[in-house]
Amino acid sequence: MERKRGNEEAVNFGTDGWRGVIAREFTFGNVGRVAAATGKFLPAAERKELAIYTDWGAEYRPAVAGVVVGYDMRFLSREFAHHFARVLHDSGIPVVVANAPVTTPAVSYAVVDRRAAAGIMITASHNPPIYNGLKYKAEYGGSAPEEVTDGVVAYLQDKIPVPHTPEGGVPEVDLRTPFLAKIRTLIDPARLKASPVHVVVDSMYGSAQGYVAEILREHHVSYTQIRGRHDPLFGGKKPEPIEENLVPLRAVIASLHGRTSPLIGVVTDGDGDRVSGMDERGGFIDAHRTFALLLRYLVEERGMRGAVVTSFNLTDMARDMCDDYGLPQIVVPIGFKHHCKQILKRGDVLIAGEESGSFAIRGHIPERDGVLCSLLLTEIAASAKKPMSAVVESLFAKYGPRFYHRRDIHVPHRLEVVEKLRHNPPDKFAGMAVQSVETLDGVKLRFKGGWLLFRASGTEPILRLYCEMRTKQDVHKLLDEAERLARGDLRLW
Repeated sequence: MERKRGNEEAVNFGTDGWRGVIAREFTFGNVGRVAAATGKFLPAAERKELAIYTDWGAEYRPAVAGVVVGYDMRFLSREFAHHFARVLHDSGIPVVVANAPVTTPAVSYAVVDRRAAAGIMITASHNPPIYNGLKYKAEYGGSAPEEVTDGVVAYLQDKIPVPHTPEGGVPEVDLRTPFLAKIRTLIDPARLKASPVHVVVDSMYGSAQGYVAEILREHHVSYTQIRGRHDPLFGGKKPEPIEENLVPLRAVIASLHGRTSPLIGVVTDGDGDRVSGMDERGGFIDAHRTFALLLRYLVEERGMRGAVVTSFNLTDMARDMCDDYGLPQIVVPIGFKHHCKQILKRGDVLIAGEESGSFAIRGHIPERDGVLCSLLLTEIAASAKKPMSAVVESLFAKYGPRFYHRRDIHVPHRLEVVEKLRHNPPDKFAGMAVQSVETLDGVKLRFKGGWLLFRASGTEPILRLYCEMRTKQDVHKLLDEAERLARGDLRLW
């Protein structure tokens, strides 16, 4: 924990970078401080000795390999990116900045493609528009572990640096074109065009706008682009691809219903690393179903095999499918840096996924990518020869129904709730017997047919409640009781 400096609150890296409210925590002063600290950390002798290089099997690159800086479409993101780059340039480290807003995976790929020492992405991902943030990508093109971010924080100084490099003094480069060239090598054009399909591409006003559409257009796949313009307020919604934020997508799909071509909606978040989908009826294809669809497609249609890495809060269907296919499953804590570690260590990971809609695919960077996964979902829809709703139902026909929902509860005592459950879990909850308790990340209560997870967010002041059960009624029954507990209306102790 870094101490406060005046009215500029601490710079704290959570599960996926540092985020803060613009002009409160996320200021030019604090961004400059992180840049100056990065400039000291990158050439430091202890960086080469970190566990990331010995335990993860990652390649070390010296500071002279340079840094790539990208930014999304949030308020002041470009200005923050250039400010970071100018301060970093002052330290003598080569640095380039994207010449336009880009996705986080594009920055991650640029680190690998340019053989840079690190990548910095100015984004707050799916957070509300009052937030901005910073993600650090290591040499391998993936999320940096705590060893790295702690190393940067250790060099933070109270003094706010003033950049000497003039405005315009850092070169700008095209990161979008090389990234899309890589994506083209990972898709299957024949499957993309196997049968006519119309795709509604929802970019949620994020920096992935135009990416999926460009490749669909190249292959003459019909599409409609929505929320594909610059709006730093994201239409008044968080740019997170969850059902309650997808009313515009459902409305457009409803207006297109009745077309002769099959329909599918694909959605990316604010910085383009998350994905979800929607079928021709407006049925939401959440992260759990998306993961299952992708896994089945890669194994059964693409003929690929390998280990499967899943977060602690992802569907149990992943376990059943791995058993069915004879694939090893590795369950990791929430935060894609844990997935990244397994991808690098094992070298045989087929797919890695999170409940947030974050999926990494073999052959790409060890990083989630909403653009690639949007195109793979399109391949599934085009090659299935049946409506997307029927494709999803076929999963349930084989593995049984799974219903899921998440609630985010703003409560000041969220950590206390989780710790009390950890040390004194109940035998029954909402009238259901608790069969086991798991504490890999938060507290998961297991019941017959599913689970309920309590977890305090690492990037926002909220308690997250996750639940998967065999019926919708049980999901909401458990979540209602969990919310009562979180708000202090239910006492277990």
